[in-house]
Amino acid sequence: MTEDNKSSEHPKTHPQESGMPIVFYDGQCPLCSREIAHYRRLRGADTLNWVDITQDEDTLTAHGLQRETAMARFHVRDAAGHWHTGAWGFAELWSHLPAYRWLARILRALRLLPLLDRVYAKFARWRIRGACSTETCDS
Repeated sequence: MTEDNKSSEHPKTHPQESGMPIVFYDGQCPLCSREIAHYRRLRGADTLNWVDITQDEDTLTAHGLQRETAMARFHVRDAAGHWHTGAWGFAELWSHLPAYRWLARILRALRLLPLLDRVYAKFARWRIRGACSTETCDS
């Protein structure tokens, strides 16, 4: 995988697609919702589109993202149409928020994103198991 975590598993984007970055998040996950609410209050948050994947199936479909894929991993689509998931997605999100931009730069410069992504992947598996056990992950 490349530094920005592009892979064939992610939806294809068309070269003509551009605009504001899009943050896809699970609005039914209490932890996720609190974290996203924090980010949305910060300076720079208005430069991002925020999509609750549990409420906006049309936007998922428009970007070729299946709900199950979106639920399994954090996704951010940058202004150029490139996908960033997991830890790379957080770094992309943080790079648009002045309060967190420094963190994104440090993580990228020190090449810590692969390690953080492994930790994130374990959390994501735990989160989706918990969500599914409470029947909030219906397809």
